[in-house]
Formats: sequence, C-alpha cells, structure tokens
Amino acid sequence: MVARSLWSNRDFSVFWAVQALSEVGNAFSLVALPLLVLHTTGSAAQMGLLTAVAGATSLLTGLVGGTWADRFDRRRLLMLCDAARLVLYGAIPVCWALSPQIWLLYVVMALASLFEMLFKITYVTAVANLVDKEQIVAANGRLEATNAIAYIAGPALAGVVAGFFGPTAAVAINAGSFGISLVGLAFIRFRPIARPPANEAESKAARAQDLRSGFRVGAAFLWRTPVLRALTVLLTVTTFLSLGMTDVFIYHLRHGLGQDERTVGYVLALAGTGTCVAAAATAWLRRSWGFGPCWLGAMSLCSVSVLVLGGTGQVSVAAVTICLYSFGMALAGVCSMSLRQQVTPDHLLGRVTSAFWTIHGSLAPLGAALLTALVGRLGTRGPLTAVAVVFLAVVVAAAFTPIRLRRPEQTAVPLPQTRPTDAPLPREESHGDDAEARR
Repeated sequence: MVARSLWSNRDFSVFWAVQALSEVGNAFSLVALPLLVLHTTGSAAQMGLLTAVAGATSLLTGLVGGTWADRFDRRRLLMLCDAARLVLYGAIPVCWALSPQIWLLYVVMALASLFEMLFKITYVTAVANLVDKEQIVAANGRLEATNAIAYIAGPALAGVVAGFFGPTAAVAINAGSFGISLVGLAFIRFRPIARPPANEAESKAARAQDLRSGFRVGAAFLWRTPVLRALTVLLTVTTFLSLGMTDVFIYHLRHGLGQDERTVGYVLALAGTGTCVAAAATAWLRRSWGFGPCWLGAMSLCSVSVLVLGGTGQVSVAAVTICLYSFGMALAGVCSMSLRQQVTPDHLLGRVTSAFWTIHGSLAPLGAALLTALVGRLGTRGPLTAVAVVFLAVVVAAAFTPIRLRRPEQTAVPLPQTRPTDAPLPREESHGDDAEARR
C-alpha cells in the first residue's frame, strides 16, 4: 500500500504550521532572556545559573510527564502547556515595566520549564499519532526544518527588537506565540493511542500503579534495548556540556568579541540555518548513509566546531563554527529521536521519551552552571577545548556500540525482562518493522 503524502495530512499540516509560528516566539526568548540577565547583572555565571534552574526543574516533570502523555489526552496536555507558558512569560514584561526584579526570571523559568518539558514529551508522542510509522523520519525532518527556519528569523528579529525596544518586548512576543499554538491545537485531531490487545490490557489497579512507576517502565525499556541504552548513556555526557552552549555563544560574542545585540541575533540566526539544513537533509542522509555514520559524523563535526570556536577572535569564523555546531546537533538529534519513535511501541512512547530525556538531562543543569562559570572566569578557549575533547571521546565510545550500525532499528529488539514492567509488547512493534527498515 502506498503511504499518503504528508501534504495531504490536514492534522499534521496544521500542527506543523502552528508549531513553526510558536518556535519563532521561542527563538525570541532564546536571545531575549540571556540578554535580559546580562543587561541586569553583566554576569555569565548568572546566565548559566538561570539555565541550570530551568534544567533542574524540568527534570521533575520528566519523572511523570511520560506517563501523563501515555495515559491522558495528548492534545489537551499540549494546550495546557501552551496556556501556562502564555501566562508565565507574559508576566515578565508586565512586571518588568513596573520594577525590574531578577528573581522573577528564576521563578518564571523554574515554572515554565516544567510545562516546557511536558510539552516536549507530548510533542514527540504526538507525531506518532499524526503520521504513519514509515513517515516519522520525514515528519520529524519537516518539523525540525521549519523550526530551524524560525530560529533563523527569530534571533535576528529578537536582536533588532531588543536593540530598539529592550529584551522584555521580545519576551512578550514569545508569550504571544504560545497563544497562537494554543488556538491551532484546538483544530487538530489526534489518532487514538495504540494500546495492547484487550486481553493484554492492564487492569485499573495496574494502570494506577503505572502512574506511579511510569519512569521505571520507560527506563527499563531503554536499558533492555541496546542501541537506546548506548544513546542514553552517551547523550548524558554530551548534554552535560551542551545545555549551556547558547549562553557561552552569546557571552563570547558580546564580551569576547565585543559585538552588540543585533550581531548576536544575526549569528544565532545563522546557527538556525545550520539546523534548518540538517533537518531538511536528515531523511535523505539517513537513507543514504544509515544511522551510525550520520550520528557519528554529526558528533565529530560538533567536536571540531567547538574546538575552532574557542580559538577564534573573528566574528565571521565564530558565526560559521556556531552554524556547523548547530548542523551537527540537529542531525544527531533528529536521527536519535526518530530511531526512538520507530522502535518504541506507541503505548510506551511517552514513558520512554520521558525517561530518556530525564536520564540524559539529569546532569545538564550542573554542567550549564559549571561551563558558564568557567567561561566567565577563564574565557572561552580552555573550556571549549575541553568540551571538544569530550565530544570526540563520545564518538570513539559510540563506535564500539550498536550506534555504529547503519540500520539499528532492524535489530533493536528489547532483551528479555527479568520481571514484568508493563503489558506485553506486540512482536511487530518491537522490531521497528517500517518502510525505512525494509529499504
């Protein structure tokens, strides 16, 4: 049977459009919030601390968010997250107009990050409920490509808006983008979550127990699937260092190279170009090269880019290296997310995604705070050289795991469980038998 085109999928098209507009607003916040902190305090460490607080609180949602995404209406969860972030981010320009308070940013980011993590988890599961399994890679590529386009225009516009009207105006635009997403989601219909057959379904008591043990269920699936286990462990290392990289980029451009807000916006917009190209090319690259070469090559590119960035004193070179870093991170990220969606049964996808992000992001807040503190004290050369070496070590380690395989989804069969953690998995879902695998 010939799969229908993504262009003919109305619900995915609406989802794609409103999330693209929402990401333009997120791109404003990406530039505006660090600039707001930097304008108020002048401290790179404060920028990193704000990022760390947001990352730490998001881990709390990661423990239960996957279970919610698997058990409750995914569209309503997405709408709830948009409504909450609309209110929280909208409070910043209102309160800042009355009396600037740096503590408000910490409160807002701590609360908003909870809903941000829940949205991200549900967003990943939503793709599987909007498109056919063989279209997942293409759908993720399209979403990431348009999101990257948003991050091309967003930072540049945010830099201009922040330069003329102040960073709080850019934050206000971000808040409005959540309203756009909220309205758009109201017109989308998701497919029902695919669950085990009726005779294998959990009892009400088992479902109640699973609400309390959802993280354990997701983590168990990750551990029993060799390629996902390897990705989780290695991404825990890279995320420890990468969460604070945007703050480092902004600090390097502003203080290391003496550039203004508009230049910061333009450079981050160029970085969005790298993400856009990677997202658009991921489906083709993965078909041509396979998962392993794409992932290993992407992380190698990140290592080289960070090494060059730490030693350059030219804005043009810094812009190119940041763009290449973004390309590598996007390529590795889309490949990783698509693989996880392909090999995970739909009724477990939320919990597996939640466990994956919670585990590999568990040390990221500490890493963001540490990296930005070191950059503020030592400059960028030494810390970024160390980051490049660690990224290269991750590539070497990955070459000895199933990550290196061209088609790991064909062999990603979970190892036998020592004791039940969830309903039995349908055999065909466990093998990730999709159109791409057959090719």
